[in-house]
Amino acid sequence: MLDPKDFVGVSFWLLSAAMLAATYFFTVERDRAEGKWKTSLSVAAMVTGIAALHYFYMRDVWVSTNGSPVVFRYVDWLLTVPLQIVEFYLILAAIATVRSALFWKLLIASIVMLVFGYVGEVKTLNYWAAFAVGMAGWIYIIYEIFAGEASKISAEQGTEASKKAFNALRIIVSVGWAIYPIGYVVGAEAGGEGTINLIYNLADFVNKIAFGAVIWSAATSSESAKQG
Repeated sequence: MLDPKDFVGVSFWLLSAAMLAATYFFTVERDRAEGKWKTSLSVAAMVTGIAALHYFYMRDVWVSTNGSPVVFRYVDWLLTVPLQIVEFYLILAAIATVRSALFWKLLIASIVMLVFGYVGEVKTLNYWAAFAVGMAGWIYIIYEIFAGEASKISAEQGTEASKKAFNALRIIVSVGWAIYPIGYVVGAEAGGEGTINLIYNLADFVNKIAFGAVIWSAATSSESAKQG
């Protein structure tokens, strides 16, 4: 049973319900979108749907053992983070001809970030060495969406709706994703399982549900309807 004083457990239950509700919302709202924006909303629903499934498992692991559900956490991220990278590509592909190389560079960087985060947390590689490599992958993504090819395409060829979505998404990726390294650093301390999971749960709420909400806002705007 869930202890009312177990705030970490409560956060797992809240997130599992919130992810499920967001999935339903994005799926239903897909009918309001036009053209290629429908695909973007479908991907947003996939992100929260996959997260909801894993949160059902993660909350049980925590309530039963008070241990971090590391494997479920990273399986979730290995599926959902690349899908969020897909969102950037879809937004750009809707307004311009985009080289597939751009997508693969962002995708590989996201996988590097996650794989090294995982091997660090399970201690199969030096904790801080893995952290450094994972951070390098994240920093490359930030560079690409703020100063690289992706940023230039959005600035030069983007519509009002696409620019709004792209700019909001890159704020989430830079500011929202910064919550995860904070959790990783906290996890280096003995007995920090509760705190690290609270931080990760907060980060997932911002970076999955808010991420999808940005896509929904752009997809259902009057400007996107004109471009659909």
